[in-house]
Amino acid sequence: MAGSTINTVQNIFQSMDYGPAATPSTATAQAWLDNHSRSLGLFFDGKFVCPADRQSCSLADSKGGHVCSTVCAVEADVSQAASSAVSGHKAWSSLSCYQRAKVLLRLVGVLGQHGQCVSELCELCEASCSPSALVRLLQYYSSWAQLRDMLIPHWTPLGVVAVVVSEDCSLYSLMLKVLPALAMGNSVVAVPGRSSAPPALLLAQLFVGAGLPAGALNVLTGSDMSLGAKVAQNPSISYVTYSGSKQDGVTLCKTTAGMGVPVSVSCNIGARCPFIIFESADIDSAVDAVIEAAFKKKREVHWVLCVQESVQDSVVARLRLRMAGMKCVALHSEGDRVLVDTAIQVAQQQGATLVQSCAAPPSGAQYPPTVLCGAAPSSPFVVSPSPGPLLPLLTFRSNTEAVSLGNHSPHGQAASIWTEDLTLALDMAKSLSVGSVWVNSHSVSDPCLPVSGHKDSGTCTDGGHEGLYQFLRPSSSSSPLPRSSPVSMDYSKFGTAASPAIFPDDSDLASAPKPYLQFVGGKSCKSVSGCSVAVQSPGGGSVLAYCPDGGRKDVRNAVEAAVKVQPGWMKKSPSARAQSLYSLTKGLEAKRRDIAASVSVQTGLSMDEADTEVELSIARLSDWAAYCDKIQGGTPPLPESGSALSFPEALGVVGLVLPDKNPLLSMVTLLGAAIANGNAVVMVPSQKYPLPALAFVQVLQASDLPAGLVSVITGSRDELTAALANHSVIKAIWYWGSAEGCQFLQYTCTSPLKILHLSCQKEDDGKDWTKSHPSLLEEMWRNAIQWKSVWIPTA
Repeated sequence: MAGSTINTVQNIFQSMDYGPAATPSTATAQAWLDNHSRSLGLFFDGKFVCPADRQSCSLADSKGGHVCSTVCAVEADVSQAASSAVSGHKAWSSLSCYQRAKVLLRLVGVLGQHGQCVSELCELCEASCSPSALVRLLQYYSSWAQLRDMLIPHWTPLGVVAVVVSEDCSLYSLMLKVLPALAMGNSVVAVPGRSSAPPALLLAQLFVGAGLPAGALNVLTGSDMSLGAKVAQNPSISYVTYSGSKQDGVTLCKTTAGMGVPVSVSCNIGARCPFIIFESADIDSAVDAVIEAAFKKKREVHWVLCVQESVQDSVVARLRLRMAGMKCVALHSEGDRVLVDTAIQVAQQQGATLVQSCAAPPSGAQYPPTVLCGAAPSSPFVVSPSPGPLLPLLTFRSNTEAVSLGNHSPHGQAASIWTEDLTLALDMAKSLSVGSVWVNSHSVSDPCLPVSGHKDSGTCTDGGHEGLYQFLRPSSSSSPLPRSSPVSMDYSKFGTAASPAIFPDDSDLASAPKPYLQFVGGKSCKSVSGCSVAVQSPGGGSVLAYCPDGGRKDVRNAVEAAVKVQPGWMKKSPSARAQSLYSLTKGLEAKRRDIAASVSVQTGLSMDEADTEVELSIARLSDWAAYCDKIQGGTPPLPESGSALSFPEALGVVGLVLPDKNPLLSMVTLLGAAIANGNAVVMVPSQKYPLPALAFVQVLQASDLPAGLVSVITGSRDELTAALANHSVIKAIWYWGSAEGCQFLQYTCTSPLKILHLSCQKEDDGKDWTKSHPSLLEEMWRNAIQWKSVWIPTA
């Protein structure tokens, strides 16, 4: 047309003005750091805060270049963050489930828009976490935020949750706890490690920009794990959950003992995990996978290669071929090189041969990938692996020996099994005491699958529907631990100042009621010490009976009997366990009158009231019998090809220190929960009211429960609690007692880690055992199990 002008692409670009400077949320990682002058403050009340007069920690990249510095928070900052979290919880929990889910879903779009910035920052800080993994977490937990009230009724959020991770923990491990806590309606105070702090601060800023209420997510940074203890000490914190190394987790547990805040631990750094290759495996695929897992990925765990003897030569030959030409792996420091050289020297002295990709340099913080062939399970470089790229190789003959090698570790995080025999793979998966089993694969994860740390790898469950319950509590109960300050205690002397015991002679016993016996290994017996304690009437007047004064040796005998019988009881079908519980119910019904009399004479209740408690106890045992085969695992859908299984497993041997309130009903509630799920039990009856539990021994003797599955030991609560805590085989302790006893257990049950369910009982409050609330049974059931996930990929 006449008078018209045609704009070429060149003209358009030349006439364009510069757009606005990139905002922190849309810039690259370097621009975002420059916008903060490479000095990142704390994040609470929905914004960055840079307090004056604070020390800072410098973070360097893999080449030694300066990335940024972070503020070291002090107690005043912790108080501000906790106050912000309380306000944030009010705003966040007041939203409907749909509104919370909408905010989390909006974050998916925000991460998609700013994924490059997040990815670059994670790479700079060596805090491995891909944006796609974060998006998957947000998608999964946003749906649970939507469905919380529908699928998890009768449970409420805890309040303010502290999420603490160690220095070497990944950003993914941090968000695996932060996001479900937010999805369930809690507010969060996150304490990341030094490397994961910058990405965590960036995500907090993005989350608030996407609509998360100010204060719902707060980030405190520091120089060491002492900050986590300072956060736990704040009275506004309802729960502390930790991920990282075992050493830092133990430090946190001991430092927070007696503060009245529950602490759970996931030790996902530094664990020893077996990589088991059977003769029926695809050897080429298995060798490729072991090289990738041991030498090419960031080593958060230490792999131990276990190979069947018949294919050892084939595996070693392929390892030599695949490793040829591989470059040296960078170590963190010169100190790590010293540890590696020491491990190599010890291995060669013990007869191990080396398979290396190239010659080791004479010095420097580098070392070639190395396989140590001919290692023994007890070798120091197997028991305590060095931080370098060293892979011990062990051999086995039979499947049973493979299980023994796989379980020959205090850790129980994961295992990788390589075989084309699916029956063998599933049998191995059930036999290995680990939380995750990967069949013909390794190091894969998804939030839909629950993973529990077995043995020393943790005390809580992360992921899946089951992992949400650590951030919830039954709506029918209050917090079992009152907030308090730790008392000064000599932990080595706890339980030694027991009540004086007596050695009653025959003349004393002739005038007293028939003396009771405790129940150990399926037999009624006296205590090892031969001592007894007098049980007085409710008013403190006449002596009702003499009970054995059990001690450490009685606990030892009970645990030895339990260990022998528990594996067989666990392998019984749920329906078979249900029938045994029904027989226990019938036995209690048959002894109803005698046991009601023991409840009445011990507690001072009328016979009608005592009979009502017996009736409730019969009904409660029937509930547990019905529970046995009703709630099991499943096959959750995966976002990738393959199948997966999740199923609950028994903890092992559980110690029960029973409450004073409703001595019979509370006992059968806890006992039923434990044995219905395949556990063995060592019970310590109420020190104040032991007679109902001792009368219940007659029911146990007449039942078809395996001898040794349940033991009943009377005596000093503190002395027997100390014996349970110091026994390495006991996996969990459920305790009702004093604040000092709770503090002792939190401090002591760290090596090995024990799952604790603590309640500081008082005369005027506590759990209402008479109400059969749905959440009561579910809470007890979940306390009695640990979860295992099995991955089965397809081509």
